[in-house]
Amino acid sequence: MEKNKLFYSRFLTREVQIGDVPMGGKNPIRIQSMTTTDTMDTRATVEQTIRMVNSGCEYVRITAPSVKEAENLANIKKELRYRGYTVPLVADIHFTPNAAEAAARIVEKVRVNPGNYADKKRFENVEYTPEAYQAELERIYKKFVPLVKICKEYGTAMRIGTNHGSLSDRIMSHYGDTPRGMVESAMEFIRMCEDQNYYNLVISMKASNTQVMVQAYRLLADTMQKEGMNYPLHLGVTEAGDGEDGRIKSAVGIGTLLEEGLGDTIRVSLTEDPEFEAPVASTLAARYEQRSVLQGGEVFYRERINTGSLPYSPYEYKRRQTVAVELVGGQQHPVVMLDLSGQNLKDPFCLDAAGYNYSAVLDKYNMTDQACDLVYLGDALPSFSFPGNLKRVYNHTTWLGLKDKDNCHPMMDWSAYKGGAVRDEQLNLLLLDAGRFLEYDLSLLDEKTVVVLETSAPDAVVVMRAFFVELMNRGIKVPVILKGSYRDTGTETLMLYAATDLGALLTDGMGDGVWMVADEQIGLKLVNGISFGILQATRTRISKTEYISCPSCGRTLFDLQETTQLIRSRTDHLKGIKIGIMGCIVNGPGEMADADYGYVGTGPDKITLYRGKEVVRKNVNTARALDDLIDLIREDGNWIETNTQI
Repeated sequence: MEKNKLFYSRFLTREVQIGDVPMGGKNPIRIQSMTTTDTMDTRATVEQTIRMVNSGCEYVRITAPSVKEAENLANIKKELRYRGYTVPLVADIHFTPNAAEAAARIVEKVRVNPGNYADKKRFENVEYTPEAYQAELERIYKKFVPLVKICKEYGTAMRIGTNHGSLSDRIMSHYGDTPRGMVESAMEFIRMCEDQNYYNLVISMKASNTQVMVQAYRLLADTMQKEGMNYPLHLGVTEAGDGEDGRIKSAVGIGTLLEEGLGDTIRVSLTEDPEFEAPVASTLAARYEQRSVLQGGEVFYRERINTGSLPYSPYEYKRRQTVAVELVGGQQHPVVMLDLSGQNLKDPFCLDAAGYNYSAVLDKYNMTDQACDLVYLGDALPSFSFPGNLKRVYNHTTWLGLKDKDNCHPMMDWSAYKGGAVRDEQLNLLLLDAGRFLEYDLSLLDEKTVVVLETSAPDAVVVMRAFFVELMNRGIKVPVILKGSYRDTGTETLMLYAATDLGALLTDGMGDGVWMVADEQIGLKLVNGISFGILQATRTRISKTEYISCPSCGRTLFDLQETTQLIRSRTDHLKGIKIGIMGCIVNGPGEMADADYGYVGTGPDKITLYRGKEVVRKNVNTARALDDLIDLIREDGNWIETNTQI
């Protein structure tokens, strides 16, 4: 029976037993994180694990870079059990099969990365004949099977965790740096496990680029279904960063997939203490538990939806083709619109929060890199002159009464629009409810109209996506601004919900702008910052420096939080530059795959600097590494002195 499209549903996966906390099937979305302590420091790791469990973690991952750390997991587990904590432990493995085999006898789950477990990454392009490629697979099989057999014997689960930045040279040479390459990397290892009749698997497709991450998980789910598989999915945006940026980026990637019913466990990777990650993940997951309550307490389960009938590909980014109406649509970057209708519009300083800094001495506005493009004033009439490039939007009846309509445009409802109300010659905004699109005669939309799309439906992404599909199927190229209303919502929840709702659509190329409406106490400046942050996280409009920083773990060779903040303090004015900050070589040149510059720990008090994937300065002392990084950026002509910024 086909269910109502507004109901939330989950992709039904296989249940996997991990200690006494099963995952997948009809279990809740599980929350997890990873310790940042030295694994050999039993007491510190136990104490941090307890803090993580108390913050909401249902699984705790601990790095095991060598056999000695793997063996010490037994001491950590023993102390946790003695203190009454039964949380399943996960050993994080890179490069070292013998460490994985030792850990699999101790903990409830091991994580292996196909890109560096028995495979290699040296950034070499190697041409393989079919026979040579098969020979490599057979070599990997022989190295991998002992771990599979141990996991079977001890009842240990396994995560096959593919990372976009650490695909092996073999996969890169054959499939390229693509979502398909990520999927095939995992599928090879899944098939090896199934060849041994081992099915206690969880799969992940992590990337720092949210578009790549979303496309890879979708492709994985479809590929698994075609091969009769339904393993549970571990969701995460790797190296998301810290603070507002890290939360928004994580919500864009994870939230997009949760909206589609994909995901059985989530880890939000922030460059912060791990106990701060679980509450963010819990907020994301709880939204779907709440949605099931709205459906009468029942979560619907389904097979993967057939995407063949969609008018766009969910496996590649392509922005929906639209006509340009003034500054909205066409080839222009998505716009940001702010609601000023409730602000005190008595002096120009109220526009500071919108990115327009007024100088009373010069009687002039200076635009920041996050200056919004349109403001909605409703029926409010300001008593000062606005910047010449900032468009003002009024309710239609108020707009009609303006003596000077220069740079002022009307907001209309459907009744006025279809009734032939007076329109602006340049730009008209039409507010439509996505859930009622069947009631609208969309053929009436003209070339001077921009749709402002909203919905009150709990399943907002599905409803708004259906509206876009209708436009695309009918060849209607009117630009669309996405409106999200978040009343009675706290700051962090607003950030996560808006990043999910608006980000999910932007990730698929749908939307020519964003308009967030929040409670007054949230603050206009924060709403504006979140709006630009969502566009940055979806890679649709770059307005600031991007930091691809890992969340730290026991392998980290310096204080990531402190270092990230130091680097940010001196480089956050470099609009459009991407800087990777990695604690060790495991999360080094691969994980920061598309960064312009890299700052990677390679030993005690030693940093290696990268230009893209190229090592340019090795083993720089930490005290001078940031200055050398800035010199490198300056050498490339990408440095801007802060005192020249507006």
